[in-house]
Parts: sequence; C-alpha cells; structure tokens
Amino acid sequence: MDHATQVRLTREVLAHLDARTTTLAPSIMYQATSVYDSPERLRQEKETLFRHYPLVMGLSSQLQGPGDFLTDDFTGVPIVVVRDGDGLVRAFLNGCQHRGARVVEGCGNTGRAFTCPYHAWNFDSTGKLVTISRGGNFEGMDKEVRSLVELPAKERDGLIWVVPTPNTDTKLDIDTHLAGLGAELANYGMSGYHHHETRVLQRKLNWKIVIDTFLEPYHFAFLHADTVGPIFFPNLCLFEAFGPHLRETLPRRTIETLRARPEAEWNLIPHTALVYVLFPNTVLVMQGDHVETWRVFPKADKVGECVMYLDFFVPEPATTESAWRHWDRNMDLTIRTVADEDFPVGEGIQSGLAARAQSDMVFGRNEPALAHFERSVTEAVATGR
Repeated sequence: MDHATQVRLTREVLAHLDARTTTLAPSIMYQATSVYDSPERLRQEKETLFRHYPLVMGLSSQLQGPGDFLTDDFTGVPIVVVRDGDGLVRAFLNGCQHRGARVVEGCGNTGRAFTCPYHAWNFDSTGKLVTISRGGNFEGMDKEVRSLVELPAKERDGLIWVVPTPNTDTKLDIDTHLAGLGAELANYGMSGYHHHETRVLQRKLNWKIVIDTFLEPYHFAFLHADTVGPIFFPNLCLFEAFGPHLRETLPRRTIETLRARPEAEWNLIPHTALVYVLFPNTVLVMQGDHVETWRVFPKADKVGECVMYLDFFVPEPATTESAWRHWDRNMDLTIRTVADEDFPVGEGIQSGLAARAQSDMVFGRNEPALAHFERSVTEAVATGR
C-alpha cells in the first residue's frame, strides 16, 4: 500500500474515532438463508466461481526454484502447479495421459520430470510427455497430444493464480480481474515473503459463512473479548470495493499514537489488520509483521461443510528457536480466535439453517464489507460469470 493511501485511510480512521462512527452501507441488506443451505445454489457456485474464476493457489515463495511444485484438489479439480526450467509458473490437470493416474502428490521438488507412479510415464515441467516406459508397445501413438492438460496460470506480484478449467484460448489478465486493486497488492512485495506453515481445517458450515466471519468487527467486543477484542476497536472499520474484491481496514488501538506524529511518518500497516477478499474465495490478511491467506472451498457436494487452507507467510525464514516460538504463538492466536471462537458459532448458524430456524439474515449498515461480498457472489451466480 502506497503512503498516500495509508495517510488517507489513517485520516478516515481518526475521524471515525473522533465522531464515534464507522463506515456505513447505504442501507441494511436482507439475505435469504437458502444461499447457505441450498444444494442447487452450491452447484451453481461451484460451476461458476470454482471453475471459471482465477483462484489464488499460493504465494511465489512456495515455488522458489525450477521443479518446485504444489498440488491442490479443493476445487474438485486435481491441479498441479510447478515452476518450470525457465522460471515460469505453469499449472496442469494432475492426471497422466495414459490411464489418468495422478502424476504427483503433495508438494516438493520434482527435479526434471514428473514420473507417473502407475507406469512411469515421464512429463517435463512444461507438461510435455518425454519418455514412455517400454515405449515400443505404444508405437504409432502421437506423443504430442499426450502432454499434461494445461490450465491458465499467472504469477503476479508474489501471488499465483490458476483457472481450474482447461482452455487454451484463455489469457489470464490479472490486472483486469483485480479491478484496480493490483497496484496496491504489488506494493506489499509479497514475493519476498517466506512460507512458514500451512494448516488445513475442515468445518461443518457453508464456505461463505467462513468468509463472512472476517468481514465485520461488530462481534469483536463480545465473541473475542479475551483474544483479539482488546487489540482492536470494536465496530469500527473502513471498507472499499474493487469490483467484486474488497479491502476492509480494521484499526488497532495503537493507531491513536499516530496523532502525535507528522503525516509524513505515518505507517498505517502496523496499526491495523488489512483484510482483502480476493474474490471469490481467498481472504488475504496483511498484518504488521506477516501475511495470512485463507483459501476457502466447499467440501465436495456438501452444502454445509467446507475445507480451508490457512497459510502463514513471514518476512524472514525462521532459523532460530525463538523465531519459531514467535510465529507459533502468532499461529496459535489466529487458530484460537477463528477456529475456537468464530467457527463454532458458524457451525451453530449452519445447524439452525438446516432446521429452518429463519428464512433470511439481516446485515446491518455497519457491515458493508459483508454485504458487498454476499451481493457479489449472488450477482456472479446470477450472470454465470
């Protein structure tokens, strides 16, 4: 985030503090509870949002050198992402073009080639079929058409994006996709962050309820009274939309110390949590000393269940015991706050929806980011794009 934006947002926060106000939506919003509990709605979301939108797969540091790869199955599409010999990030369907076996599992470094564990067909990091074990048995087969099926992929400013549907005509234009947010994300220098830890969480609640959790501080003083509640101002946030994406600024109480400093010295980031939703399913949290990404997916065809990747990225690799303890404490606080406090409430909400306890939810004017996200999902599903 550039300094001019930091100054503008800091002024807005301080003005809200003086007036005891917060950013308000034009009106309250009513949301049908069926969007969290309808199998047909989930089918539409998966087809539109999780097949045809660019999705964040991770940060550049997870693929540091040639042959580094990661796999992902949470969209329902088996994906492998790899850095090729020229340093380019590529993505493929994780299926051998012989009999469809997965060519690789997990993450790591594949060296020069992926070797299918079933019959040892070899594919290089550009997806090309290089060698076939006992290849004489396949004489006459066109090897060129047996390459791994490529997916549109793009690395930009430390973020790796993939569209899970094969389409060789698709040019992944991240600048257009981000609707003006790209320059701000680039300013963070995320390509310099290092992957510290990944945790996979599964919960019995709709995937959107997980993202809703991040989009209002109205509940901080109540649900998080003994964790992050004392750190932040309750019921105070800034909100800005970038197409379907958004930025939510959650000020820490320490932001008051900036009043005594000239604007030229203002640094907003240590005094806030900056929450971005990279539509449709990634919550990126810029903290003062680290980056968190929450990638949230529906679990199979179960409308009331989801799975999440929580990734922690830090500015320098942890090489000492004290550094490991520091980041472990940060991770533990995150888990304790969200997984032990927010998600149990969300599971209770999901249980109530299943029991038809109410027909709609209401989003207050003090929850503008939440309303924007839910409206963006509804519009995307309605238009099919």
